[in-house]
Amino acid sequence: MDHKNPMWNDPFGISWLDFNLSNIAMMLVASTIVFIVATLAARNLQRKPTGLQNFMEWLIDFVKGIIDSTMDWNTGKRFLPLGLTLIFYIFVANMLGVITIVSFDHYLWWKSPTSDPSITLTLAAMVVILTHYYGIKLNGVKEYGKGFFQPMWFLFPLKLIEEFANTLTLGLRLYGNIFAGEVLLGMLAALMTSGAFGAIGGALPMLAWQAFSTFVGAIQAFIFTMLTMVYMAHKVSHDH
Repeated sequence: MDHKNPMWNDPFGISWLDFNLSNIAMMLVASTIVFIVATLAARNLQRKPTGLQNFMEWLIDFVKGIIDSTMDWNTGKRFLPLGLTLIFYIFVANMLGVITIVSFDHYLWWKSPTSDPSITLTLAAMVVILTHYYGIKLNGVKEYGKGFFQPMWFLFPLKLIEEFANTLTLGLRLYGNIFAGEVLLGMLAALMTSGAFGAIGGALPMLAWQAFSTFVGAIQAFIFTMLTMVYMAHKVSHDH
């Protein structure tokens, strides 16, 4: 896959600032899809849900189950919107590159935004920062700070390293799985355009890998959301 990212270099005359136009476009696409589906699902609510309302209620129950498995509901219910947004947005973002990959003049425009480490690491950093925010908000600065020195004070440096490690592993796990899937899909697409035999030999593997990538995308959205709630529970509990 000899593709380059379309970049906007030195915007506004700032030499150190660059924008990846593909990332911006694909994040907007993913956000728009999530917004439209959620809006349609919330219209004309019925006691016996059907269609998108039924799907959204199932997704809410699914995220509620994730939260229930990590912390008590009285504390965790405030994180339901966060979990719902994460799992839905990440799944949609993962699927964009499974549907198709579009390049023009060797620039990659259509892909999964989560196949870029800058996006997944930013998501991971936002999640970790939120866990610290709610840890302080619910426990207070003093009580929250004690957790970094328990059970023994000399473990404090290791706890700081753990925060950075959590950010890296959370972001890179998502990036690695989605990026690897897109690379293989790109190779299979190139095989299918190489000729008649390539099209025949690559069609079935392409369909099989798209199905598997859909499964991987769903699993990665679940794992990211689950770990978010695990980290959150660790911070908001009184014995963290």
